[in-house]
Amino acid sequence: MIQAISDLSGRPLILLGAGGHARVVAEAATACGGEIRGICDPSLFEQGVAVWHGIPVLGGDDYLESINPDDVWLLNGVGMMPGNRVRYSVYRRLSQLGFEFPPLVHPASWVSGSATLGLGAQVMAGAIVQPGADIGCGSIINTGSSVDHDSVIGAHCHIAPGATLCGDARVADHAFIGAGATVIQGVSIGAEAFVRAGQVITRDVS
Repeated sequence: MIQAISDLSGRPLILLGAGGHARVVAEAATACGGEIRGICDPSLFEQGVAVWHGIPVLGGDDYLESINPDDVWLLNGVGMMPGNRVRYSVYRRLSQLGFEFPPLVHPASWVSGSATLGLGAQVMAGAIVQPGADIGCGSIINTGSSVDHDSVIGAHCHIAPGATLCGDARVADHAFIGAGATVIQGVSIGAEAFVRAGQVITRDVS
């Protein structure tokens, strides 16, 4: 885990995926001073699309095998839905090839200096991450959500827009906290759990 950063000016960036989440990630990265070299998406490449929302289409997944992982950073624009491991599979495969996914912190969010973010973690606009919080690699703290003090979010989780985690909450790997849900202080959410939108969780969920 590393301390939260939002400066993406160190290397050129390559965006992965071409859905709605990818558009949000691209704008956040640009707001952080990042230079997006292009996008890799098999579907766009097969359709012959040359430019996607102003970003050059570099190719499909094979393109990344032709470049040096030390020359770029990757942005995971693949969204996450309950039970869908595509986003995680992309992160795992490309990390094993030596590529690095930097943390992404939108400048319109607030992340405490004592919070920590894993590689590939993404904190979107309007989100709040309070002191002592620990966000695992690849996890999304989505638009307007709140992670309060000393909460621990595992790897590859999704805290959906508007969700609230009170202090000392625990969320294990691959869990999905739905939009507008509330997890009361000290409650633990188990690995791969799915908390539905708007639910209020007052006791542990396996």
